[in-house]
Amino acid sequence: MPYVDGFIVPVPKKSLDAYRRISRKAGKVWREHGALDYKECVADDVKMGKWTSFPRSVKRKPNETVVFAWITYKSRAHRDKVNAKVMKDKRLASMMNAQAMPFDVKRMIYGGFKVFVDV
Repeated sequence: MPYVDGFIVPVPKKSLDAYRRISRKAGKVWREHGALDYKECVADDVKMGKWTSFPRSVKRKPNETVVFAWITYKSRAHRDKVNAKVMKDKRLASMMNAQAMPFDVKRMIYGGFKVFVDV
């Protein structure tokens, strides 16, 4: 079964263009190193929940939106190999600096997931 890295990011609305530029670059690098799929989606029909929701999960501020994204791999071992190559890729060096990012990296949520239903 495939393996997926998923993440949720709060992005200031005024920084969406900068975020998109970084995402396109990152997506190309991940795909070149073997990721099967790379998607980043901006909130469209995402309401603030009373207890839980995408906005609450990242402590979204009024001037921000939420980006939901995932990268698909053949397996966890494949993901680990791809990510090792990606982290050494010089094209992403500027992205490794949290202060250079167009969002608050401390509020980013991410993790690896085993696919257990694939219809």
